[in-house]
Amino acid sequence: MSRAQLAAVSFLARYAGRTHSLYAFQLREWFAWCEISGLDPLLGIQRAHIELYIRHLGERGLMDSSVVTMMHAVRGYFRFAHIDGLITADPAVYARLPKIHRDESRTQGLDRLELIRFLQVAQTITVHHGALAYLLGINALRASEAAAVRIEDYADTLRVLHVIGKGNKPATMPVTVPVLRALEACRGQRTSGHLVLRPVSGKPIDRRDVYRMVARIAKTAGIPRHISPHSLRHAAITNALDAGVPLRDAQILARHADPRTTEHYDRARGNLDRHGVHFLTAYVAGV
Repeated sequence: MSRAQLAAVSFLARYAGRTHSLYAFQLREWFAWCEISGLDPLLGIQRAHIELYIRHLGERGLMDSSVVTMMHAVRGYFRFAHIDGLITADPAVYARLPKIHRDESRTQGLDRLELIRFLQVAQTITVHHGALAYLLGINALRASEAAAVRIEDYADTLRVLHVIGKGNKPATMPVTVPVLRALEACRGQRTSGHLVLRPVSGKPIDRRDVYRMVARIAKTAGIPRHISPHSLRHAAITNALDAGVPLRDAQILARHADPRTTEHYDRARGNLDRHGVHFLTAYVAGV
């Protein structure tokens, strides 16, 4: 095994699941470009090489945001190779990436009335669709998190839900009365096992089932655009912010490590009626 391959294996060992698969793909792309360019993927790489690869990604037609995403694994690969002493310097640390501006999330979410209709319609399909809709649209779970919820994760107290989130981080969140009703209807007489099941086979759902179930609910509810599980998570966060939930509390709901990530969901920041100049003017004027 070459030093470059050893560094790749060591780097990827830090991740699991979809993140591992994504980063493995990004490193394969980097290794393939280096082979075509006659370069060792690790040794002798300079910042200019990294920036040539970044330009190559752009010339392939990738959007600036996709280029930045494709560089996540490459930058991490060199950072940890440097930390582990496999290279003397990190050539990617100062490589120039495309500048992207994300004042708001571009995910197509649901407004308040659409979210209400989505939740109502979901319960008319099956109890499993109803429970899934509330887990995504009220508790803001990710698709994999919702699929992994077990009856034991909430049934002991009926008041809180325990989940294992992104990065294997445990989280505890309240279970409100409407959510509890949906979960209990889905649970029925069962006392253990996965909560949301495939309505026909009775087997636990996976991420693909979550996408299919959400698409069916959206179609039945007459929502005329593509709605994904993340659209429901987006709807939970944006509607919480619209309802006046403070940013810090919305961050806790979303389980974001950085409040700036939560800010991307705040579509109401473009509402000039809520602009801070109104409050400041009133304050200065003594009104």
